[in-house]
Amino acid sequence: MYPLASAAPPFLQEIVVLIAAGALVAYVGHRFRLVPIVGFLLAGALIGPNSLGLVKDLELVNSAAELGVILLLFSIGLEFSLEKLTRLKKLLFGGGGLQVGLASVGMMGLLMLFGVAWRPALFTGFLVALSSTAIVLKLLGDRGETSSEVGQVSLGLLIFQDLAVVMMVLLVPVLSGIGDTPWHFVEAFGKALGIIIAVLVVARRLMPRLLEVVARTCSPELFLLTVIAVCFGTAYLTSLAGVSVSLGAFLAGLVVSESRFSEHAFGEILPLQILFSATFFVSVGMLLDAGFLVQHLPEVLLAIVAVLVVKVVTTGISVLALGYRLPVAVESSLLLAQVGEFSFVLERSGRKLGLFPAGIPDGSHAFIAATVMLMVFTPLLSRLGVWAGRQLHRRRLIAVAQSGPSTDEAEALAAESFARFENHAIVAGYGEGARRLSRVLRGSGIPFLVITLSPQGANEAEAEGMAVLRGDYARQRTLRVAGVQRAKLLLVVDDEASRARHVVAVARMENPTLRLVARVRMVSEVDAVRSAGADIVVCEEMEGLVAVLTSVLEDYRQSPQDIEDNEEAVRRSGYAALRQPVSLEKPLLVCALEEGCLSWRKVTIRPGAAVVGETLETLVQRAGGALKLLELRRDGEAVPHVTEHTRFEADDELSLKGSAEAFERAAELFRAPSTEGLEPEERAAPPRTAAELIDTEATYEFHPRAGTGPCAHLDQLRPVRPRTRGCEECLKLHDTWVHLRLCLTCGKVGCCDDSKNKHATRHFHETGHPLICSLEPGEQWGWCYVDKVQLEREP
Repeated sequence: MYPLASAAPPFLQEIVVLIAAGALVAYVGHRFRLVPIVGFLLAGALIGPNSLGLVKDLELVNSAAELGVILLLFSIGLEFSLEKLTRLKKLLFGGGGLQVGLASVGMMGLLMLFGVAWRPALFTGFLVALSSTAIVLKLLGDRGETSSEVGQVSLGLLIFQDLAVVMMVLLVPVLSGIGDTPWHFVEAFGKALGIIIAVLVVARRLMPRLLEVVARTCSPELFLLTVIAVCFGTAYLTSLAGVSVSLGAFLAGLVVSESRFSEHAFGEILPLQILFSATFFVSVGMLLDAGFLVQHLPEVLLAIVAVLVVKVVTTGISVLALGYRLPVAVESSLLLAQVGEFSFVLERSGRKLGLFPAGIPDGSHAFIAATVMLMVFTPLLSRLGVWAGRQLHRRRLIAVAQSGPSTDEAEALAAESFARFENHAIVAGYGEGARRLSRVLRGSGIPFLVITLSPQGANEAEAEGMAVLRGDYARQRTLRVAGVQRAKLLLVVDDEASRARHVVAVARMENPTLRLVARVRMVSEVDAVRSAGADIVVCEEMEGLVAVLTSVLEDYRQSPQDIEDNEEAVRRSGYAALRQPVSLEKPLLVCALEEGCLSWRKVTIRPGAAVVGETLETLVQRAGGALKLLELRRDGEAVPHVTEHTRFEADDELSLKGSAEAFERAAELFRAPSTEGLEPEERAAPPRTAAELIDTEATYEFHPRAGTGPCAHLDQLRPVRPRTRGCEECLKLHDTWVHLRLCLTCGKVGCCDDSKNKHATRHFHETGHPLICSLEPGEQWGWCYVDKVQLEREP
């Protein structure tokens, strides 16, 4: 006990230093876009006994670190289930056993080539074979890829490695030559395996009932204590059998995950898990001796290269042997290329019995330095693996496309890339609207992918780091490849209403719980898209009116909640309020117009207005002292400390209060000269494009002028209606064109030969329709592809 007036307990200073340094360095790392794990490792290296020496009680730190590993593995177990692990049995025992065996034997063989005896060489192989469960699963969790193909592969290998630690610890005395016999090892291993099975069987039956009873008390304190007791109690029981406490904690998380309170348990322990996990990574960083690293840099770098080569090669071979493709093997092998935290425990056990890494007494320092550096580089290696996997997969898709595979094979290849997506948004197409939307989503952290047929659009999106699926998003199979069954949102923002309706209908059949958002241009298109299954249909025509209405309500100082409610009322039922007559007896909007809202105005200062450069004092005097400035906004930000000497600038936005007469007297100060000396009604309207001039409801007839030609195919001229407002194929591809042409036999709109796609000419070769005409403003000519003659149109 420490009296209230006594000095702080001796461990408090070190705890404060550890937590403060971890938070500070992690913040600096965040500013440089480093993952928090790297920051914690660097913080430990900085404050440890081999650097600044701010923390000296390593036993205290190591104890807190052990708690962190236990809680981290417990929370990871909560995210899985025994059913999921049963599905991973091939990975667990096949892939995991092969990886541990190959890595151990591979490192042993490499060291024996340099004259190291087989016992310390195999011991070093054990150390290298293990990867960091805490770091790898933390990285996968932060990226939301724990359930992805790479995540599942990594989890299977890591769990087997944790199981293998039991065997390795039991083998250390045998390898040292002074321990028990191999038969004792077999007996101990069987005992450990039996206790693990007993824990799983008993806990799976008792845990749901126990948590049900505790949860009914509605006491968060009792529930938290029970969960912590289950976590640490299970870890302790398994440790009695020689199994690592970390594996025991993982098993505890698994059995809790079988109950319906797993999410509740995860939420309760998450703050503790974050705190103690950070302590673990800081403690690992404290093991690094910076002085030794500098003095023996070549040896440490050689050790790092050797570990990387052995881990990447053996892990890659193991994953490929299970039938996974090369991109998954490369990404998994680089993600697991570090040495694990349990290797420290194993190395300490060997050192006590005279076993050292590579058989060298100083090998422990080099091993620790190489291990910590590999942990620091793990996020970078992980990103390299993701990049390499995407490049390999992209090359394979190109090779498959060139060799002409079956559709099923090509789509199976594409599906591998998107298996990691869940609860994601799908952006249909990459037109102008989708392009802008995707760029906003890219910086938001929301998982999303783009589906497009446009090669140019796909290349552009991939160059900006977006996940892209090349295909037609109106096809059921393409949507399945994109994971529509697991998706949360589908956004259709650039399509014609008929295509949007089709896409919505297909997606709705595939995933009834999917949130479908579509954008249409005309209000007449809203009902059809809504009836196809869209949850939200945004109409450009009506949204303009909604924006105008919002501006009106803001200018009359309605509350934000009232404005939001009115917007919702207008949008309800497909903008029915704006499309149908509104009864005056039951008006749509009822505004509370107080005295202040009528005397308040928002005025924007136009360039060239007389008030530009004038002071607030001048403005008030000009209005007869009856105007009051409530707020001045410049570049979107409120200007603080406005005085009577503050001068106004062009584009300033003023919130003014005053009578109508005061605003009238000040009007000349705000009047700006008309643009180019023209009155507003005299300004010329901007020229309209060919696509804007196309009327899909009008009938086009082309009558050649007498004497033009000669053309022998005039009998194929038909009165036609343009099918689309723009090149039909380019619109599907979300691509661009130069000029537009109209087929005079069927009404298809295509792009000219100056356009890169030349869809009008392609249409002729596909259908044999010989006659087209120009749709460009001011052009009155036609063309016969067969006779190669130009036809002039009758005026």
